[in-house]
Amino acid sequence: MENISNKKRSIMKKIIAVLFASMMIVGVAHGHSGGTDKNGCHAGSKPYHCH
Repeated sequence: MENISNKKRSIMKKIIAVLFASMMIVGVAHGHSGGTDKNGCHAGSKPYHCH
């Protein structure tokens, strides 16, 4: 009976770790603001880049 509880605890720890990592990645992906020109590029930033 105790072995099943340990397995559930291990699975929950893994799920929490994956969710936390996912939130961190999303936070990094949205790192800068808009400010795009008509072509969808950042005209005032260096280097000039598009999305």
